[in-house]
Amino acid sequence: MDPLIITATANICLLFPDVPYPLTVEEITTEATLCEQAGACIFHIHAEKRWSEVINAVRHQTELVIQCGMSSLPITERMAVWTEHSDMISMILSHHDEAFNGQDVHVLHPREELEEYMRLCNQYHVKPELEVWHAGSIWNMHYLINKGLLPAPYFTTLFFGWPGGSWSPPTSEEYLHRRRLMPSGSVINVSIMGPEQKNILAAAILNGDHIRVGTEDYPYIQETIAATHDSSRKRPTWLTTFAARSPLLRKPEAYWALGIHSP
Repeated sequence: MDPLIITATANICLLFPDVPYPLTVEEITTEATLCEQAGACIFHIHAEKRWSEVINAVRHQTELVIQCGMSSLPITERMAVWTEHSDMISMILSHHDEAFNGQDVHVLHPREELEEYMRLCNQYHVKPELEVWHAGSIWNMHYLINKGLLPAPYFTTLFFGWPGGSWSPPTSEEYLHRRRLMPSGSVINVSIMGPEQKNILAAAILNGDHIRVGTEDYPYIQETIAATHDSSRKRPTWLTTFAARSPLLRKPEAYWALGIHSP
């Protein structure tokens, strides 16, 4: 079995916004260090209006692959992600239609925008993290591949259980169905929002795929226990279980496996 890639998402969970998460650059960098120590390979960040500062702080402090999220934002508000040569940038392959705790997110992403994303990624050598919410997202993948804009390997994240019009059932059956539709050359990662998370994470690991965990996705290790840190503040508890059970991929091997250019 290939080494496991763990993506850590230490950001706000819009379904449970009262759960603590790192806010300042110092807190984000400290959390990144803890995630790296616990076995994470990729650190998924939200740093609107301060991309440069956070990217450089995390890069200086850790050896993590830096993945910049917030794919709902317009390209103009994410340009620093490319100009600072982040390792990766999240890119949804469909439209945002999410229903969170008192906040709906509706953003259209036409194929012309997806083409512009790929031109920027190819120009600045930033690897796209392709968000796959349903089968239509995979159609758009093929569209970009056939246009010659999306080179392999394709790092993809399959989303399950995120509420809203792009929802899909958080079940192993849905995971296996969508997995069968993925193009050859896909590196498959999974993200689950809800208590069904562990079942799909386990299925992904057994199938040689990869996992995304953290406060953003689902911030509880039990129904009433927020998965922030253990009492000693040495490691994020939501990483510990999975990191202990699989061989882990680290930098620089991750650069080669994911087709990322070194900064």
